[in-house]
Amino acid sequence: MALATEETKTGLAVRSLHPVIGAEVSGVDFSAPLSPETVADIKAAWMKYLVLVFPGQAISDEQHVAVTKYFGEPEIFHQNIIKSKFMKEIFRVANTDEDGNLVPPSDPVQQQLSSAKKWHTDSSYRDNPAMGSLLHGVEVSRTGGLTCFTNMYEVYDALPAEWKEKVEGRKALHDFDKLSRISGAKKQSEQDGSVLPPVWQPMVRRHPVTGRKSLYISPIYNDVIEGMEDAEAGDFIQELAEFAGQDRFVYKHKWETDDILLWDNRCTMHIVTPHDPMERRVMHRTTIVGDGPVMAA
Repeated sequence: MALATEETKTGLAVRSLHPVIGAEVSGVDFSAPLSPETVADIKAAWMKYLVLVFPGQAISDEQHVAVTKYFGEPEIFHQNIIKSKFMKEIFRVANTDEDGNLVPPSDPVQQQLSSAKKWHTDSSYRDNPAMGSLLHGVEVSRTGGLTCFTNMYEVYDALPAEWKEKVEGRKALHDFDKLSRISGAKKQSEQDGSVLPPVWQPMVRRHPVTGRKSLYISPIYNDVIEGMEDAEAGDFIQELAEFAGQDRFVYKHKWETDDILLWDNRCTMHIVTPHDPMERRVMHRTTIVGDGPVMAA
């Protein structure tokens, strides 16, 4: 099936990358100020495609943060071990330190980042979870390291009837400390004293802009569902994640240097594929503060 390309009034070319998720946007330069009309066009494409790819954006961290502010307030991550010591809004998804030295997989930061190899959505453990994220490919992998995104609107719509019945009106617990149970890393409070209590979130949410319903889970933070035994809840979350990972819902992004990806955390999940841990991979992310509590559908 041929995928569509459209041009906006401000001259952006928006090329669909998958039947249900993802588009590449050209004709924009993030190193220069954006007009309100261009921002409006990007936001419209974002709501339509959920994930936008902006190739060839060789920008600084300062410019990255400035671009983020067109879409919302940048989140300051609660752990010092992950955020950049030079730019507090930058979350480093990297296997190097900030002096450029490669760090081993046994490093506590690498242990924590390894959880990204499971499906998740950013900051779901906050009372107001993240609205979106922007990820900059500073040094990209050639041995793997693809970032895959799934359309949780479509996942919800396609759920078997008995599964829909199980998630409707239910909440799942989003617990940041589950990362330590997955990765073997120390708990957040043992790393730098920062503690975020677990939060119950609806398993079906309504998007505040589009009004559409989506499944809302984040398996790296979820293994508890209200009204279920723990073993059953863990198994069900895993089944839902496997269902969401079907190719019909998923866009797989192979990175090129200076790609920037913008995605909507309210209706997607993402995962990174494995890569050679001795190959440098440096990605800088900003996260957009949530626009309010999750709206139950």
